[in-house]
Amino acid sequence: MSRLLRSLTDREFHYCPGCSHGVIHRLIAEVIDELDIQEKTIGVCPVGCAVMANEYFNFDTQQAAHGRAPAVATGIKRMLPDRVVFTYQGDGDLAAIGIGEFIHAVARSENLTTIFVNNAIYGMTGGQMAPTTLLGQQTATTPTGRSSKQAGFPLRIAEMAATISGAAYVTRVSVHSPGHIRAAKTAIRTGFQNQLDEKGYSLIEILAACPTNLGLSPADALAWVEQQMVPYFPLGEFSTTERMVQP
Repeated sequence: MSRLLRSLTDREFHYCPGCSHGVIHRLIAEVIDELDIQEKTIGVCPVGCAVMANEYFNFDTQQAAHGRAPAVATGIKRMLPDRVVFTYQGDGDLAAIGIGEFIHAVARSENLTTIFVNNAIYGMTGGQMAPTTLLGQQTATTPTGRSSKQAGFPLRIAEMAATISGAAYVTRVSVHSPGHIRAAKTAIRTGFQNQLDEKGYSLIEILAACPTNLGLSPADALAWVEQQMVPYFPLGEFSTTERMVQP
């Protein structure tokens, strides 16, 4: 167990230098410790760079098949409604193969929290184009840059979720600077507190850096997030439609 955080183990992160996953893991652990919910929290991590998150989180976790984290989390939460259940998903997992599971979990207003890590590229599988890859961005499968004519436009997941009546809380934050990291922690805390208050589905989208697959240094990758991602994926809370609560 971490000397400073109960909810993190002492295992060294395997992530590439400059990867944002380690920062986000720590923020989640800090929030869980501060809310004193370690013993009742269950994390659901599907396929992706964070598939080994169970090695780092010092609480119960469940691995899901690629894209199926919201469905697995729904089953856990409905069987164990007193638990705090969250999914930890990347842009390929949530916005591609898992888009259906995600959208319908929001529509049902499942009392869950989703941490959505958006780094605009597939990480674990080698840097292919993701649903959030920016126009003109070069990847392993778009070597000359993403074209809207060939591959469509990047998905703005937070904006999409905010149009669904089941969404209780939708926000987009970033971890490219200390100030933004502090704001991200506040958003994560709100997402978990909303679940404790039984408000329904919370989505925290986090803009993140993937230096290895962007071909940038860690510092340049953070600058890229600020200069390239934030203009297309604006930060802030998004208005949600009125929830349709059944009697």
